[in-house]
Amino acid sequence: MKLLLTNDDGIDAPGLLALAAAARGLGETLVVAPAEAHSGCSHRVTTHEPIRVEARGEGRHAVHGTPADCVRIALHALAADCDWVLAGINAGGNLGADVYLSGTVAAVREGVLHGKPGIAVSHYVRRGLTLDWPRAVRWLTPVIRGVLAEAWSPGMFWNVNLPHPAPGDPEPAVFRCRLDPAPLPVRFREENGAYVYDGNYHQRSRTPGCDVDVCFAGQIAVTRLNLFD
Repeated sequence: MKLLLTNDDGIDAPGLLALAAAARGLGETLVVAPAEAHSGCSHRVTTHEPIRVEARGEGRHAVHGTPADCVRIALHALAADCDWVLAGINAGGNLGADVYLSGTVAAVREGVLHGKPGIAVSHYVRRGLTLDWPRAVRWLTPVIRGVLAEAWSPGMFWNVNLPHPAPGDPEPAVFRCRLDPAPLPVRFREENGAYVYDGNYHQRSRTPGCDVDVCFAGQIAVTRLNLFD
């Protein structure tokens, strides 16, 4: 099995290293990731200018483009034989409506458009706590292994969100759940004649049993999506 690894936080992000660690032993890996962070860029692609690619060591390529660009270049120039696209681990949740804004999820979605299944992985960040990447690897490894073993049909992909419990809290369980249909909290404050986004992600609504509720409650949320539904 050949796994394409990418993200939207940039090739030097610790979350990408954690994803590679979680995927170690599950197949051959190739990293094709943005040279710089592109968080929140959704499915933007580059079509009217050249896209520069730098080798960053064996099996690692930095792309001066978006996450979707990375997958396009990987599947059509660098590694057409990849079996799966894995994106993440994003430093911040991609829950509910976030899947339409996220560059992490868009990278996997681009792979789905080209016939490749994929897993987008994000890590919710609670205020006042730092991310424990080794802990995230420990949680994620069996999740990835389980998803790779599942049956797949065209258009299908998975969105995984890790919780952020405090040190000493119980280990999280894995819950299969739906996307939360509620909109993100949107609020603006006016400053010098302009509007500045002032929404509070941590106070977003929680539909019982959906991914926001599951992840905010300290559990691992795994949502199976289909691009063609």
